[in-house]
Amino acid sequence: MADQKRDYYEVLGVQKGAAEQEIKKAYRKLAKANHPDLNPGDAAAEARFKEINEAYEVLSDSAKRARYDQFGFAGVDPSYGGGGGGFGGGFSGDFDFGDLGDIFGSFFGGGFGGGSARNRNGPQRGESLRMGLTITFEEAAFGCEKEVSLDRVEQCETCGGSGAAPGTSLETCSNCGGSGTVQQRRQTPMGVFATTSACPRCGGRGKIISSPCSSCNGSGQTRKRKTVKVSIPAGIDNGQIVSLRGQGNAGKNGGPAGDLQIVITVQPHQLFQRDGSNVYCDAPITFTQAVLGGELEIPTIDGKVKYDIPEGTQTGTTFRLRGKGIPNVNGRGRGDQYVTVHIETPRSLTREQKEALRKFSDTLKEQNYKERKSFFEKFKK
Repeated sequence: MADQKRDYYEVLGVQKGAAEQEIKKAYRKLAKANHPDLNPGDAAAEARFKEINEAYEVLSDSAKRARYDQFGFAGVDPSYGGGGGGFGGGFSGDFDFGDLGDIFGSFFGGGFGGGSARNRNGPQRGESLRMGLTITFEEAAFGCEKEVSLDRVEQCETCGGSGAAPGTSLETCSNCGGSGTVQQRRQTPMGVFATTSACPRCGGRGKIISSPCSSCNGSGQTRKRKTVKVSIPAGIDNGQIVSLRGQGNAGKNGGPAGDLQIVITVQPHQLFQRDGSNVYCDAPITFTQAVLGGELEIPTIDGKVKYDIPEGTQTGTTFRLRGKGIPNVNGRGRGDQYVTVHIETPRSLTREQKEALRKFSDTLKEQNYKERKSFFEKFKK
């Protein structure tokens, strides 16, 4: 019965003075939740869906909304109170579902009310590719040039990417008139639904290839093995990516090619470890070098350098070599190298060497062993 209708604002769950965007937002949410295609066999959901659409048709139209606000249902439904059935004149049979197109497009293969499907005739970017490349520690530090081979999709040279055999041309699809989409309308208890989908005859392309290119079988693309040069910047680190723009798969319909992303793996070094732009290494020194000090030859990524270590150097001492680390990948300066020395205890001494060492040890006093002295003082406490 018409006099049993709920207030339209109550149906959409908004206040009487709600803004247009608030009404639309509430409608979209409720319509999606109660749509019959998403609630098959649910009569209550179907009834709510009719009620929601009736309310929205009135409240989304400024003129109808003004009449409804002033006169109630009688202002928008001439049959109100007269036993009119259905939607009481408030909901037309051929409802515009433009607002629902973006909500339900993914469920129904297209849009409602003339919503357009994806234009497959337009330029489409090619797929980006990714591959790995292993380089040495030194190549990562100073940069290098490499060549990589890959299989990628390219535009067919025979047909120039059109897919049609040389000397022939594409024909406009007679089924969709070249639009690539077709619209179907069906009558339902809620009104007429219009759905848009890709044309089945041309596959959404809008064009028909009557004589396909023999090289690409009408696809306009072929797969080829290609060798590409890669410039590895100095200072690149393990796991970083070098991106080559336009070296991925070819695009379609004049669209740009994708990119080629190369993931770098740096081989570990026998002597050096890396942390950011700094390099670390361990270096053994003799007992005599530790006691007397002297010139030590230290390996770096630039080659060997000489460093004077002071007398009395203890094992585990770390020295810093400024500017001997990895170049910063942004081209600004270099890191440092840190060298940690370890005293190597001599082995396989002769009798004479042992005796000489004992005599030397007998000459040492407690003040010659500061760390040992400190240790036992702490122990006593």
